[in-house]
Amino acid sequence: MTTRSDVAGRAAALGHDRVPYVHARVVLAERPTSAKPGDEALVLPDGTIEGFVGGACAESTVRAQGLALLDSGASLLLRISPVAEAQQPGKLTVHNPCLSGGTLEIYLQPVLPAPLLAVVGTTPIASALTALGGGLGWKVVAYAAPLDAGTAAVVVASHGRDDEEAALAAALHAGVPYVGLVASRKRGDAVLAALDVARTRVHTPAGLDIGARTPEEVALSILAEIVAARPRPSGRPVGEQGQEAVPASATDPVCGMAVAMLDSSLHFDHDGGRYWFCGSGCLRACAADPDAYTRRSSAEP
Repeated sequence: MTTRSDVAGRAAALGHDRVPYVHARVVLAERPTSAKPGDEALVLPDGTIEGFVGGACAESTVRAQGLALLDSGASLLLRISPVAEAQQPGKLTVHNPCLSGGTLEIYLQPVLPAPLLAVVGTTPIASALTALGGGLGWKVVAYAAPLDAGTAAVVVASHGRDDEEAALAAALHAGVPYVGLVASRKRGDAVLAALDVARTRVHTPAGLDIGARTPEEVALSILAEIVAARPRPSGRPVGEQGQEAVPASATDPVCGMAVAMLDSSLHFDHDGGRYWFCGSGCLRACAADPDAYTRRSSAEP
């Protein structure tokens, strides 16, 4: 059985590896239910759930909602009830007729890795970027090839002392969302001409025009430009080929629950179609009389 210390240790390991996840904790459990307040689990980007927050049907609901939250980055208080209830302020109420009779409330909190900024150079501006970026909650590292997957920004602040062209080329090839070069407009144009890339692909001179004078003010202008330019983090898993889509959901034809369409989710193929289920009970019911449930599912708008 997974213990709370196991969940905490796993969460620490995921954070170290910069893997997004959703932390789920039971805050209310009405009998009869197998979960208790304080039970917790982690929802991983592939739909895996590690820990315990209820039986298979409750787990299916947590999985579907957790994957949606990884995309939005928002937290959620989820109420799962065996009877239909009106929505309540501050929480999402889901009707799950498969529950054994108890009601659960589970707090879901996405945990996303800090944005990653790679800095080229040891100049005062580079040092200021490291100090200010850390204060903003970013993970700031010295540039090293190859770039880590999911790098949000690369800033070259070496004033020509390092191989800045190689760093810029690597960042552009990796598709890093923000690539900046600290240089005068004239030198920036010369560097980009040597790289044979369009000016729009590299921010140079890097930073917003705020009249910055000191290294700290220049670093502030660069970080402000990164924040303004970068897309909002979605929390989607990042693989070698970039961001992967959050799994789609389907409706369980027996109970009507939303189910994540994952290879690991319960499903049943019938008459050329695939149907997804929140738990083994619904799967068995459909398998016993597939035409009854699949016809009803197909007839729904």
